[in-house]
Parts: sequence; C-alpha cells; structure tokens
Amino acid sequence: METPRDAKIVDEESEAHTEEVGLVLGDEDPEDAALHETILDEEPSWKGRILDVRTVKVELPNGRITTRDVVRHPGAAAVVALTETGKIALVRQYRTAIDRVTVEIPAGKLDPGEDPEVCAARELHEETGFRAGKMRHLTSILTTCGFCDEIIHIFMATNLTFDGATPDEDEFVNVDLVPLTELIDAVLDGKIEDAKTVVGALACDAIAHRL
Repeated sequence: METPRDAKIVDEESEAHTEEVGLVLGDEDPEDAALHETILDEEPSWKGRILDVRTVKVELPNGRITTRDVVRHPGAAAVVALTETGKIALVRQYRTAIDRVTVEIPAGKLDPGEDPEVCAARELHEETGFRAGKMRHLTSILTTCGFCDEIIHIFMATNLTFDGATPDEDEFVNVDLVPLTELIDAVLDGKIEDAKTVVGALACDAIAHRL
C-alpha cells in the first residue's frame, strides 16, 4: 500500500504509524487531474416529477469506456431554525422511500433559478409557521455524490416570529420545538438519521459554542 502523499512515517516506541499532515481538498492537488473521468455522452433514462435519471458514458483514467447511472436533481435548501430560548424547529413526516416517519429540519427543493436562501425561508414558513428575521448560511452538502448531483444548502434562522404554517396540499407534518442540546444528544446517539438534519444540528452547535 502506498504511503499517503504529504504524510510522514513516525517511529514511536518501536511502532510505526502514519501521521496526517494537513487537509488537501479535491482538485486542489495537480495529481487529482489523473483521477478525472471524461464525459463522452449523456442520455435520459427516466424523467420524474422531481428528478431525472441519466446514463452517462465516460472514459476512465485508464482509457476504458464505461457507463454511470446518474440522478440529476435541482438541489434543495434546509434551515436550522433557532429560537431565543435555544430550541430548534423540527418536523416529523412520513417518507415513502423508507416507509416510516422521520425527524428533520425544514427543507424543500429549489424552484428553477431560485436563491437557496429564499427557498429556505419559504420552506421554514410553510412547514413551521416561523419567519426568520435573520438568515445565515451554514454549509452546503452533496447528499449522495456517488450517483446524484443534489446539493442541499443549509441555513440557520434566528430572530423568529410566528404567524402560522401554510403547508403544501400534499405535505403533512407535525412540528416540535426541541432544545438544541437534546437534538445533539439524539444525533450522537444515532437516533437522527436524516443527513441534512445531522449536519445542520452539528454545525449550529459548533457555532453556538463559538459565540
């Protein structure tokens, strides 16, 4: 096995181990150019109401030709809504794909050309009835980049006011206000499985400890 680049071998008490030296982000290292696949063609395989499935023909770094199944998604926005008393607005909703109710932060897909912050604010109000006086971008995540290009932009909302939820006709949710500390405990105990909620909660908690 090759020794990782920018790593050094340290002998400590006669036991050799590898010590990491710094973070290298994707495509920042010129050597990453050799990892790229060349997209030769892309054809639609199936078109749905929210997403499309495409068959993508690629040339691998070794010259071999193969195909990839890729899901094209318009992207989404999610929001960690934090009250003045340190509680987070969460929604419980049924998810057909896993046939059970999940606990999540409010979220929804982007309309064509829509600003993610506008989308996050809209979804927060529709699902929970809260309006945000202040919005801050926390992070953006690739949900399943092995086969899907969906990006979820996660925001934190504060200075909240409540004037009633307006859910979509096909949207049925229960809303809870949960202390941030309780949510973090649930995340660390593996009780929260939704990826955007896990990331949003941990990011919000990290920021709260820096204030």
